[in-house]
Amino acid sequence: MRVLVDRLWPRGLAKEKAALDEWCKQVAPSGDLRTWYNHDPDRFEEFERRYCEELADPDRAEALEHLRGIARTRTLTLITATKHPEISEAEVLARVLS
Repeated sequence: MRVLVDRLWPRGLAKEKAALDEWCKQVAPSGDLRTWYNHDPDRFEEFERRYCEELADPDRAEALEHLRGIARTRTLTLITATKHPEISEAEVLARVLS
């Protein structure tokens, strides 16, 4: 199952052509955290810590549990539009879910 985990829809990607099963924007980092982080590799460790704290928020925790449920029954592929997925929320989510 392919799930987009970004808060914003990827620029230039038509929803019909995205080949996604779901868009789970509820699990994405807050706008403030995303802006602060700005995909700066030097901030990734602190981003991961802050993002994990945000995942405890009830709405995000519910979305995270939804993803866990999917992962228990089938292959879950986390999709992100970033050019550097190894330092993205998808990477943090993959660690949390594993």
